[in-house]
This record gives sequence, C-alpha cells and structure tokens, in this order.
Amino acid sequence: MSEKLKIGITTGDLNGIGMEVIIKSLLDNKVLDYFTPIVYGNTKNASFHRKANNINDFSFNVITDVEQANPKRANMINCWQEDVKISLGEENELGGKYAFISLEKAVEDLNNGKIDALVTAPINKHNIQQEGFAFPGHTEYLQHKVNADDVLMFMLCEDLRVGVVTGHIPVKDVAAQITEEALLKKLRLMNSSLKNDFWIQKPKIAVLGLNPHAGDNGVIGTEDDAVIRPTLEKANAEGMLCFGPFPADGFFASDAYLKFDAVLAMYHDQGLIPFKHIAQRKGVNYTAGLPIVRTSPDHGTGYDIAGKNLASHESFLEALFAAVHIVKNRREQLELTANPLPFRKLSKDRD
Repeated sequence: MSEKLKIGITTGDLNGIGMEVIIKSLLDNKVLDYFTPIVYGNTKNASFHRKANNINDFSFNVITDVEQANPKRANMINCWQEDVKISLGEENELGGKYAFISLEKAVEDLNNGKIDALVTAPINKHNIQQEGFAFPGHTEYLQHKVNADDVLMFMLCEDLRVGVVTGHIPVKDVAAQITEEALLKKLRLMNSSLKNDFWIQKPKIAVLGLNPHAGDNGVIGTEDDAVIRPTLEKANAEGMLCFGPFPADGFFASDAYLKFDAVLAMYHDQGLIPFKHIAQRKGVNYTAGLPIVRTSPDHGTGYDIAGKNLASHESFLEALFAAVHIVKNRREQLELTANPLPFRKLSKDRD
C-alpha cells in the first residue's frame, strides 16, 4: 500500500485541449507525491502544445516501457515516431487516428498490470471511428476490451454522484431501454461501486423519473408507474436502499440530491446537465463495473479553445486523484476481506 501507483494517461484528440490539461495537471511537482504519471503519446506533439499554450519549465521523462518510469518525474512513452501535423481546433482523421493509438497502448499495459489505473483525455466520438474502434465512446470500448457484462457511467464530484441507465444513444430510443432488467443492472452496479470503490456501507440511491413530473400519475407517460416503481420495490427487496422516482427538475432545484449518496438518471442529458452545473469544472467521469479503474474529465475536446491557454485543468486533476483513491480503496477492501480479524469467543466470566 505504501508504493506509489502508476497512473496511465492517454492524450485524447491531438487537436483538442487534452495535452494542455495533462501538462497543466502535472506542472506542480507535488502531485508526484501521490502517483507516478505515465503519458502515452509523443514528445514532439507534447512540445507543440506546451509552446502553443506558452507553458514553460516543463518536460517529460522519455521512456520506452513502464518499468523505466521515474517516480519523481512526469513520464512519457512515445507511441509513434513519425511527425504528425497538429491542426489545433480542427476535427480531422489524424486526431482520431493517434488518439486511438494512445488509448490502445495504454489499455494493453493496463490489462497486463503494468499500470494501476487509466485516465483518458477527451476523444472525438466521430473521428476516432476506425478499424478496432467502432464504439460510441471510451466506456463501451473498455467494456469490450475487458469483456464486462455491463458498466455504469458514473459522474463524480464533491457533492454529487450521478449514474445513467442509458448512455450514448439517441433520445428517441431512451424509453424502450428503460426496462426492469436494465434498471436492476445499473442499480446493482451503482450499489456495489458505492460500497467497494467509495466505502459507503449502506448507500442511499435516488432514482429519477423518465417523464416530466415522473409521469404525474400516468398523465404524462406510464413508464414511471409501470416500470420504474415496481423495479425499485424489487431492488429494495434485494437489500438496496433505493428511493423515487423523483421528478428531475424539482429534485435538483431543491438540493434534494444532497440527502443521497448517488442519483440514477434515466438518460444522458437528464443526469449530466445538472451534474456539470453543480460540479463547476471539477467533475469526473468514472466507469464503474470494470475490473480495472478508468476515469476521465467531464468535458470534451474543447476545439474552440485549443491552443489558447484557456482550458481549465481542474477536472483532469480531479480525475487523476479519483483514480488513485478508487484503486487504493479497492486494494484495501481486498486486503481486509483476505485477512479478516480472527474471532475469539469471550468466556462467560469475562467483562
């Protein structure tokens, strides 16, 4: 437990703000007291971003394998040798090609146990589509790579944790995906993650309704009464503490979320719009349900501000520390369950 963790970091889209927020997060050497960063990218591209954003007095320790990492430096593995033209703020094929090369190498090392966790910089979900990557995003790609049955997009910040039943799908398809099976899977994943990843013994989970006003007794849709309520009863019968369904607007407006350990939203924007407003640039996207630990910042590629030294690195820094925190929690949990305290029966005449 005393050994520093090795945290792998992918570059994301080279034309976006990924490398900028990575460098800004690692500028303060104090972060090296908590983990050893391993960035999967290219030093020439990193230097381009550093100069474009007028960031001085920073350099990477170049290595060819994780075993060579210097625990007192920010390390980089050169994943490609060729020169790559960077077009800041532009969505193009090269941005997606090299984002995938970075991701593929980092996931390979993660699966081989060379790094302890992965933090991913933002990709563009359109230009990264290529042979080997035919997924809506990081979450689904990682689920495929580790053969996980199901995963939960779990957004984290100091005051709020939000998961979603349906992720990157069109809104027109959401209602059909709100089934008892899907709800129970996500609730079980969330409940397990809160216990094992965040050490909350009896987590309380709030569940949002699908329709406005949670259906208003069937006047505005039947899914809330016909599907969500009965499913919550089953979840509670399994020993979970689930409440709802709550109308989403009033739930967040009244600060009711502060009374719960996590919130399960029905679809992407229902959960992520209030989350990002409340998180205020410090949100983290965590993929719960995987045997490995992966986090990311809660923002996108930021093409509009790329190369202008305007990107905030707060969310990326939070993602780094969240990864460290979750890995340590998981390992402590394993140690405690593997070596339980011996039970000694007290004699009747002892106090």
